[in-house]
Amino acid sequence: MSTNIDTVAAPSDLPSGKRVLSGTQPTGYLHLGNYFGAIRQYIAFQEANDCAYFIADYHSMTAIRDAEQRRALVKHVAMAFLALGVDPKQSILYRQSDLPEVHELTWMLTTLTPMGLLERAHSYKDKIAQGVKAEHGLFAYPVLMAADILIHSADFVPVGQDQKQHLEMARDIAVKFNLAYEEVFTLPEPYILKDVAVVPGVDGQKMSKSYDNTVQIFEATKALKKQIMRIQTDSTPVEDPKDPELPVFQLFNLFANAEEREQMAARARQGGLGYGDVKKAIFEKLQEYFEPAIERYRDLEAHPDTLEDILRDGATRARESVAPLMARVRSAAGIGGERAG
Repeated sequence: MSTNIDTVAAPSDLPSGKRVLSGTQPTGYLHLGNYFGAIRQYIAFQEANDCAYFIADYHSMTAIRDAEQRRALVKHVAMAFLALGVDPKQSILYRQSDLPEVHELTWMLTTLTPMGLLERAHSYKDKIAQGVKAEHGLFAYPVLMAADILIHSADFVPVGQDQKQHLEMARDIAVKFNLAYEEVFTLPEPYILKDVAVVPGVDGQKMSKSYDNTVQIFEATKALKKQIMRIQTDSTPVEDPKDPELPVFQLFNLFANAEEREQMAARARQGGLGYGDVKKAIFEKLQEYFEPAIERYRDLEAHPDTLEDILRDGATRARESVAPLMARVRSAAGIGGERAG
């Protein structure tokens, strides 16, 4: 029996005919929270919009200092996006480092970015509070992020509520440039899903690689089962009723249809249902739901040249797409020769 995710499906009122841009840092292996929180909306956006999605390998340099680890994670994120449904014919998928113009634009924007704006960044302050070293890359990364967004003249950027400030900073920086030189930048809007699924991790907190509580989509079968069996529950005996709102049931609900959710909740309330049975059902449904994506992922893994061709093509298309905007930016700022006409 096929499964569906009707309670967390991407909304049907997505904008159309717009330019959409988003990036993902390759700092970990993608998990259920990444898919339900972001990737499914990327797939939905590409049906009726001009989309560009990039793998932010330069941004990852603030967190990862191992070259081979970075290359492996970039490859993983690219394969995962393609396997899950990002279509390189509909959307531009590229490595951030394959678009050198973004660093040129970053410097231009840096010259206009107030220190106070960067000092107010929530993410920077949070990381410093957590003991992360106060390095310049971590402090100034909002300017690189602004360049990532503005270089594509994006209308919308899909973000979570906690990332909204990043977009506000990009808009502020764009306004600084437009006022100082010439109005060349589009001011992007955030697109925040109204009913985004907050996926609980195996410890009950929000699923995040930072908490080491994830269930990874493309993990090997034995390791995946082990992750699911780590889902924390309570000590309620098998024969007693259970709360169908517990995280273990929320994870089951991600993959179950309405009838299956109702049946599982009824079994929980009446007693006689073991948590191990629920975890087994999660494992089976997850494998069933992602089976086509896992097959595509393994195929890409076996053909690395195909993956590299897709990323190179994405970079070529990205550079062609941003060329007119960069010509206007250089002319407005007086960089390079005179613009013809």
